[in-house]
Amino acid sequence: MRVLNFGSLNLDYVYGVDHFVLPGETQDSLSRSVKHGGKGLNQSIALARAGAAVSHAGCIGTGGEPLEVLLRENGVDTSCLRPVEEMQGHTVIQVNPAGENCILLYGGSNRCVTGEQIRETLSRFSAGDWLVLQNEINELPAIVRLAAEKGLRIVLNPSPYNSALDDVDFSRLSWLLVNEIEMEQISAEKEPEKAWEKLHSQYPELSLLITLGSKGSLAFRVSGGQTEHAQQDAFRVQAVDTTAAGDTYTGYFIAGLMEGLPLKKCMERASKAAAVSVTRPGAADSIPRKNEID
Repeated sequence: MRVLNFGSLNLDYVYGVDHFVLPGETQDSLSRSVKHGGKGLNQSIALARAGAAVSHAGCIGTGGEPLEVLLRENGVDTSCLRPVEEMQGHTVIQVNPAGENCILLYGGSNRCVTGEQIRETLSRFSAGDWLVLQNEINELPAIVRLAAEKGLRIVLNPSPYNSALDDVDFSRLSWLLVNEIEMEQISAEKEPEKAWEKLHSQYPELSLLITLGSKGSLAFRVSGGQTEHAQQDAFRVQAVDTTAAGDTYTGYFIAGLMEGLPLKKCMERASKAAAVSVTRPGAADSIPRKNEID
């Protein structure tokens, strides 16, 4: 059993700030660094560090060569990556003294996925394999449709949430992984249980995980017509940078599902990994390895 992550790769330009820049304001930054990230790359590294056999598909643009090197160094198969003549996707991230962040995203090379690339990539995988997606690449509806036709188990983290997701067939997904904001954007409900009820009525085969920051996480797994519910508290730590917390959780959670661990155990291990990640600066650099969590 393998997992394919068809996702983004970004160069993260991270600025330490006293507070997030306000409209019309010019502010001196406290620090500046260039990190390796992108929700796709972060989740692939989290999957690999959690022990999963993961392949990453996507596009490498101008200046993005170190991102491919980083994936390989972490045991991720990069044979599904394609070089393109476009600037590498990147972000501009502000991080305040509380470890909170705000992010400006430029798609660049991550928006260069083609239909031919999708078909060729999916031909390497079989029914029962896993596919992980985020909303930082183009052609999501086609990827979901073709992967479902092959019998892959599809996990979507619909971040950032925007109109590009309107054409994605959620009924073909196995899991939807969202935070509180995305939960409300998708369901128009502020309460997790109400959001679940609404989504379950629309997509009865879809399982849902909701991460709630310091309030922990909730999961609703559908299997054989029955729903399993689990709740996990967050582990309390002193946050330095929350940039890759959600991606770390996602990678560890999916790796746990692939191992066949109980739902509660998947969530506990993912929560521990996310807690460790926020005590470290950066995105990919902050993701812990499995032996640290064990």
